[in-house]
Amino acid sequence: MASVTFVIATLALLFTGGNRVARCMLSDVGDYAGSEVEISWLPNLDELMKGYARNFRPGIGGPPVNVAMAIEVASIDHISEANMEYTMTVFLRQSWRDERLSYNHTNKTLGLDSRFVDKLWLPDTFIVNAKSAWFHDVTVENKLIRLQPDGVILYSSRITSTVACDMDLTKYPMDEQECMLDLESYGYSSEDIVYYWSDNQKQIHGLDKLELSQFTITHYRFHTDTQNFKSAGQFPRLSLRFSLRRNRGVYIIQSYMPSILLVAMSWVSFWISQSAVPARVSLGITTVLTMTTLMISARSSLPRATAIKALDVYFWICYVFVFAALIEYAFAHYNADYSKKEKAKEKSSRGSSESIVKNGKQAMVLFSLSVAGMNQGLLVQSRGQRGQRGGDSGATPSPGAGGDGDGETASRGSQSRKGEEQKCCRCAFKPIDADTIDIYARAAFPAAFAAVNLIYWVAYTM
Repeated sequence: MASVTFVIATLALLFTGGNRVARCMLSDVGDYAGSEVEISWLPNLDELMKGYARNFRPGIGGPPVNVAMAIEVASIDHISEANMEYTMTVFLRQSWRDERLSYNHTNKTLGLDSRFVDKLWLPDTFIVNAKSAWFHDVTVENKLIRLQPDGVILYSSRITSTVACDMDLTKYPMDEQECMLDLESYGYSSEDIVYYWSDNQKQIHGLDKLELSQFTITHYRFHTDTQNFKSAGQFPRLSLRFSLRRNRGVYIIQSYMPSILLVAMSWVSFWISQSAVPARVSLGITTVLTMTTLMISARSSLPRATAIKALDVYFWICYVFVFAALIEYAFAHYNADYSKKEKAKEKSSRGSSESIVKNGKQAMVLFSLSVAGMNQGLLVQSRGQRGQRGGDSGATPSPGAGGDGDGETASRGSQSRKGEEQKCCRCAFKPIDADTIDIYARAAFPAAFAAVNLIYWVAYTM
């Protein structure tokens, strides 16, 4: 019985306490929402908006509206050289004064959400060089309105935009680019609206903390200008210009070092024997084709511009050295083959000359024997006819025999002259030894490549 009484008392206590807690919660919600207790300092928005025309600017017909601009960079997502653009997310804050919304019974600032934005007049600011842009709306529209008692309005919005950026890729990848973000009024001229950078915009918050994969932001500056259009008038423009320096480390690893190694690989053929034709030819062709593939893959991410880039120049330098190593072997092999043919010709000429000497000796022996026989016959014949032909036997040789001797000596002289001319020509065009060509190439190619690299890096980095 006592236990039952204890349980009933406990339930009663919980019921009364729960009602008090519930009333407290409802009271807090009511105080926050203003449904039960009126907040004295809150202005009556319905009264402020009576007679408010959002289609007309503040002070229409009078002096222009001064709009202070401030930017905070949230991120730079992507910079594309192929499309010459970059994607940036910014918090754009605009501030101006609208006396129609001023209230004097309090000095507190009123913060309003994005639903109140559609009821106010807003500057028609747009990004001049934007290709595409959009507002963020998760979980609600990322817009903010703050209303001060004197009618000063702060309008903040979060925008992501893909902006065009003209790039000079002549020194790519040792280049520095300057990109701009231009803000301008689309419909209001300088007679109706004036833009200026906010006094608090001494620096861009968030820009110095950004870490980009390919670039480093070196510096930035603000610029104020007025654009003159003959058909529409003068329009105010604000520009944010920031300089980007490309990080070269990734290009040195992905492009420059492979090219240098390919050129050095082509020099290995200078230490391979001239007789190893398949090895040297395959090495030369492989390096040439690999260099071609590297050039094509590196250019695939770049725009097809007419300007010659620094990376293209370096690729062609390496390509020329690789191709020259292949040509060097062709030249050396030609000289080696030519010297072999000359040695074979000399050997065959020596054999023919020896056979001619042997045949000449035999002919001389036969000729001497025949002359001796003829002399004996003539002696016998002269004894028989001594009286009649004594004077004829002592006569001089006939003119015809002397003429034949002179012709033979002239022909022999012309042949000797031709032989001497051929020897002189062979001496002038004497082939270089193939091994000597390789020895010279081992020193000449690395020295020339080092000199060209020195000139290249000084020219493009200074």
